[in-house]
Amino acid sequence: MDRLGRNEFIGEVRVALKKLSEGESKKFKMGLERITQNKDINKETTDQGAPVAEEERGRILVSLCYSPEKSCLLVGIIRCAHLAAMDSNGYSDPFVKIVLQPDMGKKSKYKTTVKKKTLNPEFNEEFTYEVPHEQLAKKTLEISVWDYDLGMSNDFIGGIELGINAKGVRLKHWFECLKHIGKKVEYWHTLTQQGAPPEAPSQ
Repeated sequence: MDRLGRNEFIGEVRVALKKLSEGESKKFKMGLERITQNKDINKETTDQGAPVAEEERGRILVSLCYSPEKSCLLVGIIRCAHLAAMDSNGYSDPFVKIVLQPDMGKKSKYKTTVKKKTLNPEFNEEFTYEVPHEQLAKKTLEISVWDYDLGMSNDFIGGIELGINAKGVRLKHWFECLKHIGKKVEYWHTLTQQGAPPEAPSQ
């Protein structure tokens, strides 16, 4: 609190309430994150009509490179930062799924390894899609980040889509990959609700 000026934002936490059973009391020890507050956040979310700020889900660093020698798209999942905490310990156990659409069967879907108890995982994993360069303009790369839960359904954290139907930085990233053949192009992307599974009926 600032009596004479604007109050200063310190931090916030997200608690996944669906982890609680009915009548259960649980203590949460969580670290504060500075993730949704910035000068333009209220204006940005109002303009887009979004009920919540996108930044709260975190960010992902992705590299794209089309290899002319191998006639394939190389997708690098490098790292994530400031992911939303989905577990009661204040962390998540994140992993990343990638799918190249239209679906090419098993060869279109990949997963990274799971990183335990972290909101800033380092993956540094690369995946290969054998696809002619001229077909890439018709493809969409779906990337989603999940919290691994043993014996339960995994929690969706956030996702992005890269392709000709994307906008802003996502579209720019895709075009630069198509244009600069053989060059690795890296971009940070803000995770959104894109790729979220439909709401499951309550059990």
